[in-house]
Amino acid sequence: MTITRRRRIRTTILSVVVIALALICASPLYVVVVNTFKSSGEMMSNPFGLPSKFSLENYRHAFESLPIFRALANTVLVTVAGVALQVIIGALAAYGMVQKRSRFTAGIGAFLLLSFVLPGQTLLIPQYKMEAGLGLVDTLTGLVVLYLAGSTFCYFLVVQYMMKLPQELFEAARIDGAGPLRIFWQIVLPLIRPILITVIVFQTMGTWNDFMTPNIYISSPEKQTIVLQVFTAMGQFTTNWPLFMTITTIALIPVFIFFILCQKWIVAGLVAGSVKE
Repeated sequence: MTITRRRRIRTTILSVVVIALALICASPLYVVVVNTFKSSGEMMSNPFGLPSKFSLENYRHAFESLPIFRALANTVLVTVAGVALQVIIGALAAYGMVQKRSRFTAGIGAFLLLSFVLPGQTLLIPQYKMEAGLGLVDTLTGLVVLYLAGSTFCYFLVVQYMMKLPQELFEAARIDGAGPLRIFWQIVLPLIRPILITVIVFQTMGTWNDFMTPNIYISSPEKQTIVLQVFTAMGQFTTNWPLFMTITTIALIPVFIFFILCQKWIVAGLVAGSVKE
């Protein structure tokens, strides 16, 4: 058997295994989505089959019975503001660390590693006291402030990428009279765009799908995020599983579309810059 044929057989077997695993992982999502078009009786009699007649009645009922648009607006506001600030702070911190390398900055970088070591649950009480002291409990602003902790994750991804940028570009810009901020905005940001998009994708999905933080700090119904609204619907529609699955699907649709549109940047951002030319 030739090497080429062996490679084809290996590739075929690997493809079959990957497709089978993908189908297994996607089966729960299929069950959730397909049952949003069924009645409760049809779902109980045939939970895995296609509906006898596709109906949008569950979606209409969901939008009429719950403030979904308001919850979506709250989630979009918190996600956009939180991720934007995370990326800006993380990128500026990485830029400062790269430009001012010293034992002091190395020590700060090592100290920031503690944020990955400490479990988030151990910080709930001091965080809540901090938010209460600032009057940010039960506010969307308070959620954004808490999500700024993700700046550390942005920093660690961006700083490794930024270290591979040629320092000659910075030196040439300084000779031309460019200041630190101008170098950052006009030279550094365009060069680190792939990793920034990767960070934005990761942080957007994490912030959008976060349940614990809104559940702890938000108590007003009009300030609930979409994931918290799904949790509320769980108690409201316990006997109407198709309607509950409809609320879940509505919460998944925006982030699913966002991931599909941006997935190519995830691998591109993590791989780009890993090989120094």
